[in-house]
Amino acid sequence: MTTEVMHSLKRVLAQFQLEGRLENIQSVTTGHINQTFLSRFRVNGSSKHYIHQRINHYVFKEPEKVMLNIVRVTHHAQQKILAAGGDPARETLHIIPTQNGAAFCQDEAGNYWRTYDFIAGARTYDQIEDPRLAYNASKAFGKFQRMLSDLPGERLFETIPNFHHTRKRLADFSEAVHKDPCNRARLVQPEIDFVLQRAAQASVIVDGLANGLISERVTHNDTKLNNVLIDDETGEGICVIDLDTVMPGSTLYDFGDAVRVGASTAAEDETNLERVDIDLTMFDRLACGYLEAARDFLTPAELDFLSFSARLLTFECGMRFLTDYINGDVYFRIHREHHNLDRCRTQFKMILAMEEKADRMMSIIEKYRG
Repeated sequence: MTTEVMHSLKRVLAQFQLEGRLENIQSVTTGHINQTFLSRFRVNGSSKHYIHQRINHYVFKEPEKVMLNIVRVTHHAQQKILAAGGDPARETLHIIPTQNGAAFCQDEAGNYWRTYDFIAGARTYDQIEDPRLAYNASKAFGKFQRMLSDLPGERLFETIPNFHHTRKRLADFSEAVHKDPCNRARLVQPEIDFVLQRAAQASVIVDGLANGLISERVTHNDTKLNNVLIDDETGEGICVIDLDTVMPGSTLYDFGDAVRVGASTAAEDETNLERVDIDLTMFDRLACGYLEAARDFLTPAELDFLSFSARLLTFECGMRFLTDYINGDVYFRIHREHHNLDRCRTQFKMILAMEEKADRMMSIIEKYRG
């Protein structure tokens, strides 16, 4: 970290109500959207840590609305955790206010910054191979949704409009194929046909939300299992993090995306498709943990579509990768030639596995839905 960057960070930190004397700041390299730093302060002979983040205002066009959502959600969660006899200091994020009492500040370059208390004795896992941890992480997402199922007040802001609007993603895909700006469509005709054969599925949840069959709820919308802090001692999922995409949506988006990532037998960009499958043991644990926390407030329609949601969210993600490949790799960061195409193919291979095992997946849901 350069001296100039350090001085700039210190000026940002001075805008927040932080205890003690600054001892150290270090960059946190996990995460792909926001820039994150961990600071250590000395307070009465002991250390206190904080997390500082520069919000990516290219991805989140209106950071003020992101923070308004997070303030409402974390405040409500704190009240619910206290009422249940829990520990809000560990079970939800705590925003440190600025000297003026705001939830964020801006630096001299116009960047938006926020600060959270650091939650000690817990960590995230980029890959979860232990079914017990998968169960606990999924349960944490279900508990998170349950806590916010009675959030009072107006509808939350959509921090990324149409984020999981699969029908719009299909329209974007069709436009890319039609325009074919990089002359790549001819290289991926089998993948294009794969999407077209399943195009009717794209509207299922969107239409269900529109006609009231599926309830609109406050959802996380980015339920990778590494967005749950796992307690170092107990292995329990104690706190859901990365709340930038918390907004109106469907529980099906959250469960489906958790399965897409958490039950896959291979990395998202695996090139050997023989390794790509859905692990039904992990699916079982994800379903069990999620439904243990969430089934009491879910409607019959939501329960009916849980298994399907895993296929739909995998379809949506694969279609987005394919769209970006056809457009010339302009959205997702790539690290090699055809990277987005590799990502697309892993998603489509997983869909084939889910279609083959659809009855068994449905049976697992039925076992835990109560």
